[in-house]
Amino acid sequence: QVQFVESGGGLVQPGGSLRLSCTVSGIMFQYYTMGWYRQAPGKQRELVVMHTVGSSTDYGDSVKGRFAISRDNAKSTVYLQMNGLKPEDTAVYYCKAQLGLNENHWGQGTQVTVSS
Repeated sequence: QVQFVESGGGLVQPGGSLRLSCTVSGIMFQYYTMGWYRQAPGKQRELVVMHTVGSSTDYGDSVKGRFAISRDNAKSTVYLQMNGLKPEDTAVYYCKAQLGLNENHWGQGTQVTVSS
């Protein structure tokens, strides 16, 4: 059984920073591509960033230069450092573990609200 523990969301002022964490159990974490996605009200879920097992990354255009993903395989944890937050970054952020094309596991999501 795959289980996720996501944390780090909350309310932050524009220009502020947050660090999200996602710890996964029940999988061989080091073999999975890990990603962060987000979904704002009334919008489709979108890719924030992916981190492959080969350490390549793929960032969404809207977060390039502001967000950074990292992973600690020993802790089965992936992080998302978010700097320079904007109101349009407000969304529920989801962690995803992916193996190949057909195996995807999603976390429960954590709310990030950017507002003054």
